[in-house]
Amino acid sequence: MFQLNSTPAAAIPLRLPKPSRLRAVTIAGRADPEPQPAMIELEGVSKTFRSGGRATMAAVENITLSIAERSLTLVTGPSGSGKTTLLAVIGCMMRPSAGRVTVAGEDVTRLSEDLLAEVRRRSFGFVFQSNYLIRRATALENVMVPGLPCPEFNGDLRHRACSLLARLGLDSKIDQRIETLSGGEQQRVTIARALINDPEVVIADEPTAHLDCSSAHSFIDLAFKMVGRGKSVIVASHDPAICGVGSYNQVFELRDGHLA
Repeated sequence: MFQLNSTPAAAIPLRLPKPSRLRAVTIAGRADPEPQPAMIELEGVSKTFRSGGRATMAAVENITLSIAERSLTLVTGPSGSGKTTLLAVIGCMMRPSAGRVTVAGEDVTRLSEDLLAEVRRRSFGFVFQSNYLIRRATALENVMVPGLPCPEFNGDLRHRACSLLARLGLDSKIDQRIETLSGGEQQRVTIARALINDPEVVIADEPTAHLDCSSAHSFIDLAFKMVGRGKSVIVASHDPAICGVGSYNQVFELRDGHLA
C-alpha cells in the first residue's frame, strides 16, 4: 500500500512568475470556495507528425483547456486517442505544431531548448507507463537522478530521496537494486523520482498499466495526497480502476485527437 505522510519535503524554489488568471474548480462534487489560479493553459494546441512523404497526421488538434493549481485532472480516451501526445505537450517535452502553452503564467511555446529544459526540470515530475528505471542501480540512486543537474540545491539530495522513499513505504528497500523490487515497488520508486525536485505538476501517463487493482487504487489515494500537499496532478488513463473514481476536479476525454 502506498503511503505519504504529512511531513513536508524540502522546499525547492521555482523561478516562474505567479499565475494571474483565476478559475473555479470542483472537488468531490463541491465548489471550492476560493478559485484556484490556472497552472497550465493550452490555447488552440495541435501537434502533427509526418506519416510518410509530405503527408502529416494530427495526433491532437485544436485543444484548448485550463488546469488549475492544486487539482487532480483525468485525461481519458481509448488507445491512440492522443493522450500521451497531449501530456508530452503539457509537460514541455514536445513543442506544439500550433497554438500556445502557458505554464504558471509564462508562455513557454517559443522558449529555447535550454530554458524549456529548465521549466521541465523545475515544474514537472513524470510517471511514465514504462518506468524507465536504471537497472543495476539502487532505488535510492534512481530517485536521485533528476536532481543531479541542479547543483544549487542538490546538497541535501540524498536526504530528500531517502525521505521520499520512506514516505512511500520503501525505507527498507533504499539500497536494493531496482530489478529485485516488485512491480508495485518499482512504481513507487518512479513516483519518488517524479517528486525529487518538488515539482508543481506531476504528470502520470497510464501509471497503473502494470499494477493490480489494489495498487491502482493506492496510486489514486497517493494522487489525492499529492494534491493535498499543493501539487497539480494530471493522470492519463483508460483503466476502469482509475476512470471510475468520481472525485476528479476535471475530466478531459479525447477522441481521435479532439476533446470529446
